[in-house]
Amino acid sequence: MEVMDVPGKNAIRRDSLATIALGSEEDPRVYCQPCDPDGSRLPAYGYCTNCSEHLCETCYTLHRKHKLSRDHTLLDKSSMPQILSPVTPTQSENFTKPCPTHNMEMIKFYCHDHKTLLCSVCVTLDHKLASCQVKYIPDISDTFINSTEYQDILKRINDVSEISNKTLQDTKKMIENSDESLTRALEDFMKFRTKFDQRLNELERQVKEAVEVNQEDNKKKLTKLETKCKDVSKSLKSSSGAIQRLNRSTQANDMFIEMKHAEEIIKDFQYQRTMATLYDQNIEVKDYNFEPNEVISYLLDEEFSLGTLQSETLIIPDMKPRQSSYMDKICVLTSNAKGRVCCIQGMTLPYPNTLILTDDYVLKMVDIKTQSVIAEHFFQYTPLDVASVAHNRLAVVLLGNESIQFMSFASKKFKMNHTVKVDGQCCGISCHRNQMVVTFQDPPKVQILQMNGTVLHTIEDRSIFKSPMFVTTCDSSVYVSDYIMETVTRFNWKGEMGDRYACRDKPYGLTMSENGTVFACVGNGTIIEISGDCTRGRVVVQDLECPSSVCWSEERSTLYVSSMGCNSQDDGTTEDDFISMFKLTK
Repeated sequence: MEVMDVPGKNAIRRDSLATIALGSEEDPRVYCQPCDPDGSRLPAYGYCTNCSEHLCETCYTLHRKHKLSRDHTLLDKSSMPQILSPVTPTQSENFTKPCPTHNMEMIKFYCHDHKTLLCSVCVTLDHKLASCQVKYIPDISDTFINSTEYQDILKRINDVSEISNKTLQDTKKMIENSDESLTRALEDFMKFRTKFDQRLNELERQVKEAVEVNQEDNKKKLTKLETKCKDVSKSLKSSSGAIQRLNRSTQANDMFIEMKHAEEIIKDFQYQRTMATLYDQNIEVKDYNFEPNEVISYLLDEEFSLGTLQSETLIIPDMKPRQSSYMDKICVLTSNAKGRVCCIQGMTLPYPNTLILTDDYVLKMVDIKTQSVIAEHFFQYTPLDVASVAHNRLAVVLLGNESIQFMSFASKKFKMNHTVKVDGQCCGISCHRNQMVVTFQDPPKVQILQMNGTVLHTIEDRSIFKSPMFVTTCDSSVYVSDYIMETVTRFNWKGEMGDRYACRDKPYGLTMSENGTVFACVGNGTIIEISGDCTRGRVVVQDLECPSSVCWSEERSTLYVSSMGCNSQDDGTTEDDFISMFKLTK
């Protein structure tokens, strides 16, 4: 084919294209691609985003006039791509991913400033080259084959997939727990109604309907979260397979695009941000129990309600990272101590500004605002642990007396109420609704009792317990620390064992957070936060001196921690004499 010289332009052989493009400073860096096959290297005057080609002034003018190209999108010299890299025809034209915004266009560019994939129309409208660092994908994609970023994206896909799968498991457990609680509530109702069966048919139907409505409501609320997790897992699994397949076949363009799509999915599911969004989609799963109306037993001839279906929101255990910071400490040593150090083993926080603690033979009331002890009550026996019952009522474990002493407090004073005898030397106690859980050392066991002392369930298994110490409770679960087994074990309110968490050292005092996690004092000088299902845990406070008991204030986002058995300070005090305060933030 005869080649026509164009006046003022150099004729260039095709086979010297790569050499000149990379090595000659006199040749134009960006030239007209339609003219190049004829051996004419002409400076680019513009760029056609539809054809993905640079055009000289003549081709640029003709492009606007020709019937087949007059509707194409053209970029002028100031807006066109400024680099032309020699790539193979298959590499430059092998675009298969359509633009999500412009369905008829293929993704061909990547904007480094906005970290997003683009088609030609995106570049023209929203990512002009004068303001954005836009790269033609074939110019950069080869470097991603077996790259560090390739390895990183696979790892991130795997990490987020694990988080998504764990969220799905938590969701299923929440459904199971909620349904179990509804079943228990229905069973309790059925026992209650046997006393006056003829009068309860209509009311029974109402309760059953309420249960069915709530079960359906639970499933509707959680199906959305379950579906999202499945979709994320499916998408990431597909992306991971596609990325690895494209990497093996060195299809850099598609692999690059697939990687960036996977990054978008991961960014939408980042643990620090989106996991909270997942949990905050007005998803409330409630725990239920039936509370019978006691008056109705004596007033069968009247039209009274049999009770209500009580509920409390269950929350997926929140194990997002927390930051702890030391705030201050409260001295709880008083003039009545007569030269001894404190021995604080039990604490409870009945009100945001009131802390109740056990100290050797003394029960103390601490005002958090003034950071001072405002009331004391002395016992004949050692009060080992204390639990809030309701309002201004307390339950105190008395070591050596095999009893639970119920107390009330008001106006900076304690008052002794009734005593409940138990069948052994008890250690820890926690009260919830109308039941209490008590731990025993010899023999090692845990009992779930009514407030009058009636034993409902006994857990006495040497393979589970060797030295059960302290206990904390919520609507659905009971958590017990074992000093010798070095575990925190979860039970339901029927005494059936769930999972257990290995603490790697001796656990002591426990407390429950509002979002369903458990804080535990551990002998290695740390406070750990354990997920509600006892499958995960992490250190939130460390470098402590023998932490023995802990309380959590949701209002203040503060942990109150006591110590026991520490060395004396220069001023004669020890860490035992103080309650340390730590602020936890997310």
